[in-house]
Amino acid sequence: MINVIKYGYFFFLLVFPVLLNAQNQIGFPQINTYTGLDYGAGTQNWCIGQDERGIMYFANNEGLLAFDGRHWKLYPLPNRTIVRSLEITKEGRIYVGGQDEIGYFFPDRSGVLQYHSIRDLIPENERQLSDIWEIVQHKDALFFRTADKILRLVNNHFSVYRPKQLWEFMGEVHGEVYAQDMGEGLMYYQNGVWKKAPAHQVFFNDYVTSIQQYSTDTLLLSTLKNGFFLLGKDFIINKKTSADEEFKKNRIYRVLKIGENTYAVATSSAGCLIIDKQGHIHQKLSATEGLYINKLRSVFMDQNRNLWLGLDDGINFIAFNNAIKYIYPDKEKQRSSYSTLVNQGELYVGTSNGIYVNPIEPNINDFSLLRHSFTEVKNLRGQTWSLNAVDNKVVAGHEDGAYAIDENVGHLLYNSPATWLFESLNPDFPDKIIAGTYTGLNLISKQGSSFINEGKIAGVTESMRFVFHDGKVLWASHPYRGVFKFDLSEDLKKITKTTIYGNHKGLPSNLGNVVVKLKDRVIVAAKDGLYEYDIAKDAFKRSDILDRIFGRTVYHYLKEDTSGNIWFVSNKKIGVVHFENPLKLEKFDIIYFPELNSQVVAGFENIYPYNAQNVFIGANKGLIHINFEKYARNLKKINVILSSVKASNKADSILFGGYFVKNSGEILPYQDKNNQVVLEKSFNSLQFEFSSTLYEQQKNIQFSYKLEGFDDDWSEWNTRSEKSYTNLPKGVYVFKVKARNNFGNESSVATYTFEIEPAWYETNYFYFFCFMAFIFAIYAIIKQQQKKHIRAQNLLKKQHDLEIELNKSEIIKLQNEKLETEVIYKNKELATTSMHLVQKNKLLSKIKDGLLPLCEAPLSPEYEDELKKVIRLLNESEKSDSDWEQFSHHFDQIHSNFLTKLKDKFPNLSQNDLKLCAYLKMNLSSKEIAQLLSITIRAVEVSRYRLRKKLQLSSDTNLFDYLYQVTSDE
Repeated sequence: MINVIKYGYFFFLLVFPVLLNAQNQIGFPQINTYTGLDYGAGTQNWCIGQDERGIMYFANNEGLLAFDGRHWKLYPLPNRTIVRSLEITKEGRIYVGGQDEIGYFFPDRSGVLQYHSIRDLIPENERQLSDIWEIVQHKDALFFRTADKILRLVNNHFSVYRPKQLWEFMGEVHGEVYAQDMGEGLMYYQNGVWKKAPAHQVFFNDYVTSIQQYSTDTLLLSTLKNGFFLLGKDFIINKKTSADEEFKKNRIYRVLKIGENTYAVATSSAGCLIIDKQGHIHQKLSATEGLYINKLRSVFMDQNRNLWLGLDDGINFIAFNNAIKYIYPDKEKQRSSYSTLVNQGELYVGTSNGIYVNPIEPNINDFSLLRHSFTEVKNLRGQTWSLNAVDNKVVAGHEDGAYAIDENVGHLLYNSPATWLFESLNPDFPDKIIAGTYTGLNLISKQGSSFINEGKIAGVTESMRFVFHDGKVLWASHPYRGVFKFDLSEDLKKITKTTIYGNHKGLPSNLGNVVVKLKDRVIVAAKDGLYEYDIAKDAFKRSDILDRIFGRTVYHYLKEDTSGNIWFVSNKKIGVVHFENPLKLEKFDIIYFPELNSQVVAGFENIYPYNAQNVFIGANKGLIHINFEKYARNLKKINVILSSVKASNKADSILFGGYFVKNSGEILPYQDKNNQVVLEKSFNSLQFEFSSTLYEQQKNIQFSYKLEGFDDDWSEWNTRSEKSYTNLPKGVYVFKVKARNNFGNESSVATYTFEIEPAWYETNYFYFFCFMAFIFAIYAIIKQQQKKHIRAQNLLKKQHDLEIELNKSEIIKLQNEKLETEVIYKNKELATTSMHLVQKNKLLSKIKDGLLPLCEAPLSPEYEDELKKVIRLLNESEKSDSDWEQFSHHFDQIHSNFLTKLKDKFPNLSQNDLKLCAYLKMNLSSKEIAQLLSITIRAVEVSRYRLRKKLQLSSDTNLFDYLYQVTSDE
């Protein structure tokens, strides 16, 4: 009876959902597509995994594919085979299975993943392998499935299990390993044996594709052709769902439990379906919704609860847990949205071609989760600029005029040129509305549930796109005319006074001004910041309070929400100023949404912050929905990882592959101090690559880095994920990098320490060698200088000696010249003296000859005696040789003892011969000699002849030269 009740309950539970027809959620998550061109590998991706650091891995046709958010890396197997499966162990080993190959990847000491084959551990007769389709980790064992065997690895020992027919599936759930043997049905592993599961025969004719946890004691099984089954301890039931026909048509390839009550179903031709336990389709993700293709091979949920889809051609990332969603009211999903409104339990969206409405389910707070399809409002095709609610009635500013919407039908209020917006005059005139149009302002009255157009307000004809009410004053702005302040008449039908504010009223220009009301202030967003209206001066001045918040950036759109936060658009960038206390503007955060950059409709920006869970932003395609409460709450702790370090001046030189490894082989989250890198000088140009594995926030992440030992400070924050350094000098460096998100939250710092060795010419040995060479060079230079100095001294000495010699020679020459001159002079003097002597002798002879006759004449005795004395004296004087002796003495002094030397050599020479020689030495002529000797010239010649005879000279020898040679010292 109990079994009957149980089966009846399951029947009701499983059959009743067939009557339900749940719709897709209207909000679609961000979908990123990566093709083979993006990641540089094969098209098909069979399995997906993630390690503790957040790096994603894909079993790809061309090998193991890794992705860290910014960089893709491919690790092929040795035989270049397809990788069909992967499993990451807690030790960090990445086990992979391919065609005829089995093994694991693990980083080497440089942090580069290296493949280690374990095929040799398989018994030799079992080493021939087909494709390994699944790898399952169970406790301390690993299971590998091929079609013809399951291998169990424990402590480097393989056990082999053969099927009865073929193994077609294997999976692990709830602490058990299940597999499908096409000959035995569904099996589970227990104590070294494969046992049959309950009702195993149900699966003889179909293929099990996944087993997931359904409840505490029940499993959810998916099959390729027959949908889902529930498997208990002693029962199995086919689970009927409202999507069974779609499952049968498109086939279930994989199923993954992604929440307490939700599953992701990967199909072979319909993309990914998000279902609940009852089988309701909450969301369909296919090519229509943004997938690259609909044929899926794998599905995976990462650490941040985002989905990864391995496609038959490429990879899709789905920011499933993201607070930002995209809503497409129309089926084409191409129309721009310009306005949004929530009114009376309905969501209205004004687009470039009509208005769409969706009912809001009472129990749903996040409107992106609404599951009803949008309905188009009738009679309202065309551009819709604005949507406003007046006493719970919706009015629309349209390109054809103004419309009131009632029961999803648009009713034209007036058909004058287009209406930009509506501004209620509450609380002063609760039944009046001002409409800003292409040609001025219109006044609309509300009477009961109807609207009445009271016509144009006189006094203004400009296009009024930005208008708001402030008491009896209307503020408006025109992009080319400036800012207007209109004073209204009592009946509101005309403008009594118009004041225009431009550069003469405190604004920087008449162009590009947008007037808004913020914090109960009239604010103008100008080209160089925000200006505030000063009532006392009736002019605008720079807003000190808002300047401190916004700075002097150009803002194209500003909107204050009900919580006091200010949403803005600046240069197609969307952000919000979030105040800690809306009444006190001191503490605030400026939060940007970089993932939404350039998605707004430029010139027609619109942000509708309905509440913290529903912020709507008009976009170029569809409507953007932000659950700001969830966005702020779900911000994950940001991380940063160092992906690689390369020597950029060396081909294929990866110095660090992204994994820090201890010497013992353990993967560390940081660099081991004992494993710091020492690089040669040739590796002094490095490129660092880094990233963050917050995949859903990649556009929000910025990096800052510094190289200690080279950079003085951290770099400016930027989105670049690599940094290069060239020609680093020797030394120890620490590269540091950190990341931050758009909330300003920073990650911890990742570091990489390395040392660049000095070049051979920078080592201490080289310095010592250079020092010694320098000393030697100095010594050699000194020696060379000494030698040069000595040579110079010797040269100077030689020059000096030569100069001395020259001076001596000159002195000698001068002395000789002087001596010669003196000799000549002495000779002349001697000659003169000799001539005087000759003259004296002649005179004495003449005197004697004159006195001799007197001696013969008779004289007195006393005179005769005196005369005889005189004659006797004259005779003695003629006979005296004293003159000759005096002459010869002087002559020898002048002529270096000429006569003495001659007499010594020729002792037989007479005095007359010596006299003749002396006169010849004096170079006197024969006539002068004859006079000196008182002989005739003939007698002189005879004397010469006789002298030659005595000297034994021939007639050819020059007598003068001979006398010179004979008497010379040489």
